[in-house]
Amino acid sequence: MTQRRPRGLSADPMLQWTNLAVRTIEMMMASAQVIGHRTTRMADAGFTPSARDQEEFTLMGQEKFEAAAESAQAMTMHLMKLNQRLWEQTSARMVGGAAAMWSLAGSQTLGQSVERQADLFNLVSESAQSMSKLAGSGVTLAHRGLRPIHAKATANAKRLGGR
Repeated sequence: MTQRRPRGLSADPMLQWTNLAVRTIEMMMASAQVIGHRTTRMADAGFTPSARDQEEFTLMGQEKFEAAAESAQAMTMHLMKLNQRLWEQTSARMVGGAAAMWSLAGSQTLGQSVERQADLFNLVSESAQSMSKLAGSGVTLAHRGLRPIHAKATANAKRLGGR
């Protein structure tokens, strides 16, 4: 499974978080519409709901469970891959950093020392860049968790809005 970013998102963290906020608001508005529709329907049905009403009321719980399960699974898969990637990067950085420090310590000339300091600096710089990319993983995790819930809520709002 390849890592996908939500459509239209760039590497700009502000844009990613803004997009997440917009999708969250869409989901909340759709949910409010669906809750209003279903609450009215329950009140109108009273103690003797029709077969169609009973089907809709049963669907409510089933959809919530399915969306929550899909959300949890998507987030779990992302976290597992992220954890593996972090372990691999951390291990590689530790080994590379230790080797670069030993190499620097073993420098015999000023030229070697400068060259090896530059190598160590580049390694540290790469580590900082990796940590910067890690910040984007949080928004990706949130998008993956929101996607199934957003999809159900907006689909229900469309479906129930026409009735």
